[in-house]
Amino acid sequence: MNVISRVARFYIDGFRQMTLGRTLWAVIAVKLIIIFAVLKVFFFPNFIKEHAPSGHEADYVASELEKRLSDNE
Repeated sequence: MNVISRVARFYIDGFRQMTLGRTLWAVIAVKLIIIFAVLKVFFFPNFIKEHAPSGHEADYVASELEKRLSDNE
């Protein structure tokens, strides 16, 4: 057998035999869903969508970058 298939089989067999590990992975998955789905909605609003006209988001970002770069000079 080559090395890649042996490593793959090692991990597959390890995940099959887990008991407590499955519960821990489930807890990790739930936490990630909460972090990326729920918290994003409440704490990271879509700033560009609120301030740029529809269809002109790229122009808005470019103008803001130019404005901030000229302010720093």
